[in-house]
Amino acid sequence: MSFDVRIERRLGDRTIRVAFSSDGGLTALFGPSGAGKTSILQMIAGLLRPDAGRIAVGGSVLFDSMAGIDVPARQRRAGYVFQDGRLFPHQRVRDNLLYGWRLARPADRLMDLAEATRFLGIGHLLDRWPRTLSGGEAQRVAIGRALLSGPRFLLMDEPLASLDRPRREEIMGVIERLRDELGVPILYVSHDRDEVERLASVIVPTG
Repeated sequence: MSFDVRIERRLGDRTIRVAFSSDGGLTALFGPSGAGKTSILQMIAGLLRPDAGRIAVGGSVLFDSMAGIDVPARQRRAGYVFQDGRLFPHQRVRDNLLYGWRLARPADRLMDLAEATRFLGIGHLLDRWPRTLSGGEAQRVAIGRALLSGPRFLLMDEPLASLDRPRREEIMGVIERLRDELGVPILYVSHDRDEVERLASVIVPTG
């Protein structure tokens, strides 16, 4: 499944503009902080509307300013993984994982809870509260929640930035397995060159 993105958006006193195509795998948006990488992810997810351009994933057009197409965020089926996990603090790990799964159409689901916990090695965390998790554990749960939502593609916004070196290595291994074993296309944001050179099949400079 491919990404085909050509978009621009005026934000304040600058214009964010990007154009790239890639054929699945992991595509990295690479550049310094403040270069607009997160805004690009938000436009692809449907959370921020471009001023102009076109977004297609796997041949399905999600946005086209000329054709008047703007698919609602919920219908784009983007699995979003944030830098800080953003787990629901009032729900145990099991219910955090099942949140997206309950909303997804059965035909869209990639895996069930048992398969996701085995893949990510988090079965022992199911009854824990988010506040008791380490940074690496929380990111594994956040990735699991995204996978269980039945995503067409994954958007990952600096998922390693808040982790120490051992946890970064741990989660990089998880991301490599996502890339190589599941076949879900990933659009990945980072300002760390070593990180993107290790993970990405296509690197898109920004800023």
